[in-house]
Amino acid sequence: MIELPQRFHLPVPEHWTPEQALAVFALLNKLTEAIWQRYEPELLPLIDPLLNTDTDPQLDLLDPDDELPF
Repeated sequence: MIELPQRFHLPVPEHWTPEQALAVFALLNKLTEAIWQRYEPELLPLIDPLLNTDTDPQLDLLDPDDELPF
């Protein structure tokens, strides 16, 4: 997981009601889901390089539905 710099501090207001805190939590979860849906393939190698499932780019040139020449 990518860490923020230690000097980065994001204070959470102490005056929020539980309902306000839940609303912000839900908003951030929806934002996380939307980002993941859009960028999942690009994010996986950044999160863990071992998850990079990109295979040989030459294989993209082959279409299994192409007719055989013989």
